[in-house]
Amino acid sequence: MASSTSSPLTLPVLPLDDEVVLPGMVVPLDLSDADVRAAVEAAQAAARSSGNKPKVLLVPRIDGTYAATGVLGTVEQVGRLSDGDPGALIRGRSRVRIGAGTSGPGAALWIEGTAVVEVEPDPVPGAVTDLIKEYKALATDWLKKRGAWQVVDRVQQIDSIAQLADNAGYSPFLTTAQKVELLETADPVARLKLATEQLREHLAEQDVAESIAKDVQEGVDKQQREFLLRRQLDAVRKELRELSGQDGEDESDDYRVRIEAADLPEKVREAALKEVEKLERASDQSPEGGWIRTWLDTVLELPWNERTEDAYDIRGAKATLDAEHFGLQDVKERITEYLAVRKRRADRGLGVVGGRRGGAVLALVGPPGVGKTSLGESVAHAMGRKFVRVALGGVRDEAEIRGHRRTYVGALPGRIVRAVKEAGSMNPVVLLDEIDKVGSDFRGDPAAALLEVLDPAQNHTFRDHYLEVELDLSDVVFLATANVLEAIPEALLDRMELVRLDGYTEDEKIVIARDHLLPRQLERAGLEPGEVTIDDSALRRLAGEYTREAGVRHLERAVARLLRKVAAEHELGDRELPFTVGAEELRALIGRPHHVPESAQDPAERRTAVPGVATGLAVTGAGGDVLFVEASLADPETGAAGLTLTGQLGDVMKESAQIALSFLRSHGAELELPVADLKDRGVHIHFPAGAVPKDGPSAGITMTTALASLLSGRQVRTDVAMTGEVSLTGRVLPIGGVKQKLLAAHRAGITTVVIPKRNEADLDDVPAEILEKLEVHPVTDVRQVLELALSPAQVEVAQAA
Repeated sequence: MASSTSSPLTLPVLPLDDEVVLPGMVVPLDLSDADVRAAVEAAQAAARSSGNKPKVLLVPRIDGTYAATGVLGTVEQVGRLSDGDPGALIRGRSRVRIGAGTSGPGAALWIEGTAVVEVEPDPVPGAVTDLIKEYKALATDWLKKRGAWQVVDRVQQIDSIAQLADNAGYSPFLTTAQKVELLETADPVARLKLATEQLREHLAEQDVAESIAKDVQEGVDKQQREFLLRRQLDAVRKELRELSGQDGEDESDDYRVRIEAADLPEKVREAALKEVEKLERASDQSPEGGWIRTWLDTVLELPWNERTEDAYDIRGAKATLDAEHFGLQDVKERITEYLAVRKRRADRGLGVVGGRRGGAVLALVGPPGVGKTSLGESVAHAMGRKFVRVALGGVRDEAEIRGHRRTYVGALPGRIVRAVKEAGSMNPVVLLDEIDKVGSDFRGDPAAALLEVLDPAQNHTFRDHYLEVELDLSDVVFLATANVLEAIPEALLDRMELVRLDGYTEDEKIVIARDHLLPRQLERAGLEPGEVTIDDSALRRLAGEYTREAGVRHLERAVARLLRKVAAEHELGDRELPFTVGAEELRALIGRPHHVPESAQDPAERRTAVPGVATGLAVTGAGGDVLFVEASLADPETGAAGLTLTGQLGDVMKESAQIALSFLRSHGAELELPVADLKDRGVHIHFPAGAVPKDGPSAGITMTTALASLLSGRQVRTDVAMTGEVSLTGRVLPIGGVKQKLLAAHRAGITTVVIPKRNEADLDDVPAEILEKLEVHPVTDVRQVLELALSPAQVEVAQAA
């Protein structure tokens, strides 16, 4: 508690500008200040009569305003300060509440004040004791940080609450306002609480400041150390280059210069510069440095903004395609259309629309040997573009398409990125060969990874897992080749424009062999163009009897074998050149034919010479083919009733056999067939060759015809082949692969073909010269098939056992 019951005091005022003196403090004051000197002189004059020490009232003066409370001070000594100026040493004694001004001797200002009597609690409460301990601990901590060990003991020896609180006046971190607040707080306990709080806040701020300074200093030290080490590393590298005879800049600087000089897209350039910064921080022993250098090399090798100029000579491109490939009109027309559209877009300034360019994605589907792969190079030649082939056969790892993550050892970009890098331009013709042979396993599905590559709406922002930057593939012409359409995933096929290559006619094969295959094989056999000539008759026989295929691969091998035989005989002296190979010389040179048409055999030796055998048409992976169906009835005494199927048949073909049998059982009387035999005797249907898997519904009418021939005893015409699905009511339903099947029928010597009526429109795709040689009958009911295929009923033929 504070009391003001003491008598008034009249004292000269010693103003302190922006300074505060608390009781117990001893401070030196400069007497050169007029107000200070006047107050001290007035106090000395008043003290001469009383014989006591001169007394002054120390009052803080802030911005010209005096505080409400001052401190009674005694002048302990007057003399010279350390700098030689006159000064006085004054000790603060007690608080004085300032009253009204009064008159006094000298030039000083005299004020009447009332002494403040401070009463400390006795006994001291426990809370105050804890406060005293806390203040002493905080003060000791602060003094130790400043190294003022001699002051620590003095603070620990202070027992008075008021003296301990006023001791905070020595703290240099307190502001004048905070010291004035301590001065005006008369209650010792409240003043100690205030001093403790101020000291605690200062220590907290000091800890934060020290932590920040420490972090800053550590960062500066690290930067200085790193700078010094890098300078030393640069010096070591320079010495090593001089010793090894190399001359050049630092590796990271070299990459930075190359990136700045390269014409990279903005985002790619930013990503590359970030990798250069990582390379600068990486040590030579770190494996990350090698990964970064490989990545930077890959990025710098990619032709980001390089494109070849398309040859917009539409007539010239068409002439190039015609000169390099005979036939294949669908593909040639599609490429011609693509070039025409590109030319018009370029003329009208529509080369880039929505960030996408006018690329193309074509799927060339057809049997082996028809020229799908070689066609890709011809397309690139016609367009004036670079050509790259990507073999996808047997690829099972998704990373082969999209690339590996850079975290893997030995990571590489995918085949698409490598194809673009190999081409050296952003608009090559990329041939995705054998896309139907892509597999999938635990490593992912490569076909699914191709979805983004072959989607014209997405591939302008294609991201490879290795590069991790966008690569524009919208200007690439993708040509995908496949043998089997069903093996291509539906989602992938939907992104490509389908072009079918169904095979060549016999006349087309002769032209191809004469104009393309023969000159190439002459060169490979070491023969001059005029030394060996092959007649068209010999080529026709090679195509028809020695090879039976949709393409010309086996035909080229036969030509090569023929030329090798002639060349060997010439070297042995048994053959004179020049030499012309005719159809008669083929057997002597390369042996007997392997494929004799059914029409060329003796009528009694043909497969359809007995009832129960019909000729069908099928599509295999090698193109169209002729398929024979054989049916027989078991002896009622030795064989069980029912249907037996052989020849590696699929479920669909087995169902077609059941449908054919059910139709004949229900309509046997109408067709004048002895259907009773079908109930009591077992029926066996066989499809040679038995080792070849077969499936599909298109043999339905063939099986029906074979069973009807067996029951009626009427032979199936040798020159008739058929294809079509049959229903339980006898309707003939449409099938696929009409062109390939008709080409196969023509190769086999068939002259009459039965097809479903709803497939009549597919005849537009069949070459005119084939249609001229075939008699095609579109039918809607199986009864029409039986009328066309079975021999007349009046012809008596012994039924086969």
